[in-house]
Amino acid sequence: MPDYEFRGTRLFLEADLAAGTEIEADAGQTNYLLNVLRLEDEALILVFNGRAGEWQARLRREGKRRVRIAVEAQTRPQPPAPDLVYLFAPLKSARLDYTVQKAVEMGAGILQPVQTQHTQAPRFNAERARANAIEAAEQCGVLHVPECREMRRLDAVLGGWDAGRTLLFCDERAESASPLAALSPLAGRPLALLIGPEGGFSEPERTLLLALPFARAISLGPRILRADTAAVAALAVVQAAAGDWRTG
Repeated sequence: MPDYEFRGTRLFLEADLAAGTEIEADAGQTNYLLNVLRLEDEALILVFNGRAGEWQARLRREGKRRVRIAVEAQTRPQPPAPDLVYLFAPLKSARLDYTVQKAVEMGAGILQPVQTQHTQAPRFNAERARANAIEAAEQCGVLHVPECREMRRLDAVLGGWDAGRTLLFCDERAESASPLAALSPLAGRPLALLIGPEGGFSEPERTLLLALPFARAISLGPRILRADTAAVAALAVVQAAAGDWRTG
């Protein structure tokens, strides 16, 4: 159980946060606070900006269409940004929104979409992805909003890779085996996780990945998973075996 308040209303703000400052909510935030949540004047909420921790704030209503947010006191300091890099071949519409949200909840620090031979979505809306990332952070008590990068070709990303960061990729053709034994020795090291598209990696892409000294294939068991299912399963396994779910 988290040792912080995770059931209250939380709002992401771009502005700098400090005790005594007042920030005017934008139109979307005002509608959400007043018409969706129906909060009253002087209601308490929690705010964060991804840089300065979490703060208690109070709503100051000014008419029916204007709200000012009065920042009062910090409730949590800003933690270090998650170090896990999440690479993925974008899916279509709602399934992509889902995978972005789950990656935030699972502790990804950077979201890097990649264009592969079998990628379903030829374009990636980084602004929409950021909006989904913010929503997930607001709902789950996350204080860091991942960097949402523009889509790049897989081979270009791999060509400029930092060899000190191990790249884990889910290989549906790998021999079925538990990934825990392979992941445990990597605990505490810089890691990245790559999830391919529906239909998997092409044979040239798989050959390239298997030849890279910094890449390591992992299996997710005996069943073929849809890409969004594989993303959640792989993120959970990586965080549990070698990531920030470990204690001690």
